[in-house]
Amino acid sequence: MSWDVLIFHAPADAGSVDQMPEDFDPPPLGTGPDVRRRLRDNLQDLDLSDPEWGHLVGPTWHIELNIGSHDPVDSIMLYVRGGGDDVLAVVARIVASVGGRALDVSTGEFLTGEPTQTVGWHGFQQYRDQILRGS
Repeated sequence: MSWDVLIFHAPADAGSVDQMPEDFDPPPLGTGPDVRRRLRDNLQDLDLSDPEWGHLVGPTWHIELNIGSHDPVDSIMLYVRGGGDDVLAVVARIVASVGGRALDVSTGEFLTGEPTQTVGWHGFQQYRDQILRGS
């Protein structure tokens, strides 16, 4: 179970996926080698031993980066597990590294860095904890 965040080039004026044109075709984030270089340059602890799947581990969280094998790279899916709000700054750093915008898949809204944008992350943690308590 993870909190999923999709990074891709989206229109700057869209606040959610519902506000995007139906025929929108996002430009790529860049070539595979360039995207991976930018990630390595900005995230020293990033493990890219498998160039299609990056791994980043923090004190209370873990992020898997599904970069894929396509060249150019159209998008990156982040699978965030664990807890703690410090992971939000890391997600923002990943987005800044590759460009584009981050879509919170659970809410359908783009992350903006505003405190209200943590709803998806906090909601994921609450749901996960509820499921684990029930088992």
